[in-house]
Amino acid sequence: MKKQTSEHHANQALLSQLDQIAQGIGETFAPFCEVVVHDLLDPKHAILSIHNNLSGREVGAPATELGLARIADPEYPQVIANYANRFADGRRAKSTSVGIKDAQGRYVAALCLNIDLNLFSQMQSMLAQFCQTGNVEIRETLDPANAEAIREQIDKFATSRSRIPQALKASERRQLLNELKDGGYLEIRKAMSIIAEHIGVSRATLYNDVKP
Repeated sequence: MKKQTSEHHANQALLSQLDQIAQGIGETFAPFCEVVVHDLLDPKHAILSIHNNLSGREVGAPATELGLARIADPEYPQVIANYANRFADGRRAKSTSVGIKDAQGRYVAALCLNIDLNLFSQMQSMLAQFCQTGNVEIRETLDPANAEAIREQIDKFATSRSRIPQALKASERRQLLNELKDGGYLEIRKAMSIIAEHIGVSRATLYNDVKP
């Protein structure tokens, strides 16, 4: 009896801490993500808490099929991430379920995240509409002539060394400048300013790099 009481207290403490985690995740990713804590020791009333309720379920609702599968099989995968799902009203969702085990290896709880993909689809549509340009055949750029070509060469150089431009060492910057010079890119107007800005150093540093 004492052992069962001790296990019960331990599980209750675990569920309490899990709910705090769920609250933190829910507040961080509101309003896009519903976070649900399931008490798998009470499958008929499994839902312990819901943060950002997007599914319309209620606290005390029974365990889902996935929850029942975990209860039946301790070897059931502990983390199932990013699987396709739908809310009751048909909205598309992306879900992740994390099973929580006790010291004996039994599933006692689950933390589930359900992300409303419809919200992101709407945002994506609005952004796509905003980024559309008209059909008028006018080409204009606010970028200095050939500046993008210089940036592309810098990015290729950095990528070939598994770095970002801002992480290039002095010796690598010297090699980069030599390659840009050989390619004629240093002849472009304001080339050194463009290079310095893109790799995050001052022009004085660049001029020092090209010194023999």
